[in-house]
Amino acid sequence: MPDLSTVFTGLRFENPFLLSSAPPTESESNIMRAFDAGWGGVVSKTIGLHPVVNVAGPKTKFFRTGVESDAITMRKIPDAALHSSWNWELISTKPIDWWVPRLMRIKAAHPTKMLIASIMAGSGSDEELRNWQTLAIACQEAGADGLELNLSCPHMDRADMGSNIGKDAALCSTVTQAVKEVATIPVWSKLTPATGDIAVEAGAVFRGGAEAVVSSNTFPSLPVIDPDTLEFEINVDGLVSSGGLGGPAILPISLAKMAQMTKAFPDKAFSGIGGITTFTHALNYFLLGCGTVQVCTSAMLDKAIGPNVIAGLNAGLAEFLDHNAHRGWTCLEDFRGMRRDRIVANSQIRRPVDEDYFGGYEGYSNDGSGTSGDGASGDDSAESAPTAAPAAKGTLPPGFARS
Repeated sequence: MPDLSTVFTGLRFENPFLLSSAPPTESESNIMRAFDAGWGGVVSKTIGLHPVVNVAGPKTKFFRTGVESDAITMRKIPDAALHSSWNWELISTKPIDWWVPRLMRIKAAHPTKMLIASIMAGSGSDEELRNWQTLAIACQEAGADGLELNLSCPHMDRADMGSNIGKDAALCSTVTQAVKEVATIPVWSKLTPATGDIAVEAGAVFRGGAEAVVSSNTFPSLPVIDPDTLEFEINVDGLVSSGGLGGPAILPISLAKMAQMTKAFPDKAFSGIGGITTFTHALNYFLLGCGTVQVCTSAMLDKAIGPNVIAGLNAGLAEFLDHNAHRGWTCLEDFRGMRRDRIVANSQIRRPVDEDYFGGYEGYSNDGSGTSGDGASGDDSAESAPTAAPAAKGTLPPGFARS
């Protein structure tokens, strides 16, 4: 049998598939069931010191799209396919004192499985930084194998938590460094996709000492409006706030975010999230350089913790390794990251006629006046100054800086 195990941030996982921090991991019983089902790792629902109170009414819903219609709706419609998940649920409503004995029991029951504790505190004061440390110490003493710092929740009820930290590179680094001061186990930082260049925040947490980056969390989003009632399909007293979009719809954009980081930091560790149901989906993240992947939406729809999903992922990886045995591949590390170098700037994609391509800019003459790509002057005059030799493919004319 192929070897499905992998070592990620110094931890040995029986397989590279983790159940991510979300509703499926909000209880001791769910986490126990997840390990029994075969997941190599589980990330707990995010644990905090401060109590949170969720909104009245549904916290998680699913968008579906009509196979033969243009509908994207949370309503039940015939012949529908899953589009995405949407939630505005906050972190665990249970405090750290509730979680500690449960983490201990989970780890005692499953000593070979990797239990990662997700934690969150604020960022507005030195006291909040100490709260991060308090959470970290409590979880590692309870037996957690690693810590995942939630710097990414898109809808926290406090302005100094979640993605508001993850969109600030300085705070990302500060929080990570504070946890690393007390951590004796690996620290992963989970980043938000709601930022211009996620590689900036990745660099910040790596400078803070993080062993890995997890990405991406759900995307900030709104539910759609029902055309009949003119109300948001999920609301409380007619009101709605931004929630998180996950599931199949975010797979391509999550891959783009991941590629930004793995290209910038090819020697660092990454755990990929977003739109994974089958091994084919997970393979995208592995080929971009991820050492593990995490799953949520598809698991929620499969008996809450995804027993069929993890069975399919493990079978898919085993079949893939068997199919590629002639290449000498025996484990994930043999093919991890092998398509990362195929992602380039748009100016590096071949044009039909390369000799007339100037990296998206006009050709320029020796005297600095602009010319069009076919050598004619910019003012279409009959007599134009001789043009300089075409710029090398992908380069800019003299005097121009790449942004």
